[in-house]
Amino acid sequence: MKDQKQASIPLFLLLIISCCFLFGFSSKENKQKLALDLVKNSTWYIAGPVVESQETINKVRLENGIVKVTANENPQGEIELNVMITPSDSNDGKPTNLSEDSKFVSITYKSSHLIKLQAREGNENGTGCVHGGSHPRVDLSASPKKFMTVKIPWESFRQDGLANGKLLNIHNLCKFNFVNYNPVPGASLEIKSVLIQN
Repeated sequence: MKDQKQASIPLFLLLIISCCFLFGFSSKENKQKLALDLVKNSTWYIAGPVVESQETINKVRLENGIVKVTANENPQGEIELNVMITPSDSNDGKPTNLSEDSKFVSITYKSSHLIKLQAREGNENGTGCVHGGSHPRVDLSASPKKFMTVKIPWESFRQDGLANGKLLNIHNLCKFNFVNYNPVPGASLEIKSVLIQN
């Protein structure tokens, strides 16, 4: 009888440890599922002198899991690639209210040139995005030869990209604009993921 009790104690401990181990992985999985990937989930829009059409960009995105744009042979003006945070039937729509637990956006990309990443907030009516003017933004440095992943805290998005600029309001986040202000022929940007912790 005593031997049975002694044998059951290690078995009981093993059961508790196994449950904790499985629960830990389950919890981690749930957190990962909460990350919204805009490459997988949202239609992308393009404006400016590029080779690819919006239809081509989204076809490649759906088939290969990558967003790619290339400047044409004579790029006049800026190239603006943008995506809504909450999927929409147009390049506008209601803003997204991210939770207080959301701390960052993680982007995996390759770019021949510096990209300005603008975060556009929703308008006062809550019906669409703010247009015109400047927006909270950060720089994505050039990485022409290999993909790199950057994790950008929301606190880094400041009006005009200034250290003392107004902070981004993550409870009124409409869309991201990836902007090349000075494209040269063949300038390229490829994006594998835009993961928002939500």
